[in-house]
Amino acid sequence: MLLAIGSPNPVKLAAVRQVVAQVWPTAELVGLDVPSGVSAMPFGADECLAGARNRARAAREVLDGDMGLGLEGGVEESAVGLLLGGWVVVVHRDGRESAANTARIPLPPAIAERVRAGAELGPLMDELVGEQNTKQKGGAVEILTHGLVNRRDVFATAVAFALAPFLE
Repeated sequence: MLLAIGSPNPVKLAAVRQVVAQVWPTAELVGLDVPSGVSAMPFGADECLAGARNRARAAREVLDGDMGLGLEGGVEESAVGLLLGGWVVVVHRDGRESAANTARIPLPPAIAERVRAGAELGPLMDELVGEQNTKQKGGAVEILTHGLVNRRDVFATAVAFALAPFLE
């Protein structure tokens, strides 16, 4: 079984690997740099879901994979402020599709204000903690929870939910 993942981000690949290894241990996973077709900082569930769907479809088509998976992080306004979360879409060769979202975490007001003004969260978090490529490590989630939760685990749960209809 060939699973095409629409991202070369090591955290996203690790999230898929964490789940897939438990159900299809012999599956081949290949990460590809494919366009999301959405903004660098997706705003709203619709844009985030569209980005995940675009990545899943493009990756599956490029590799002619059995399934394509797209993982897209983004932010969404809510009654409690700006929330960070993500979507996972799975597209099967036969045309079936499934989607699931991650848990969401409220962004601190100062960070939310900068994101609303157009800042991309990854570079913003890099700046705030003095590191590089935090989104390819524990991500904003790990930074904001002081290590209690990391980006891989958050995405892994959504990957499991999105794969549920395809498990036998």
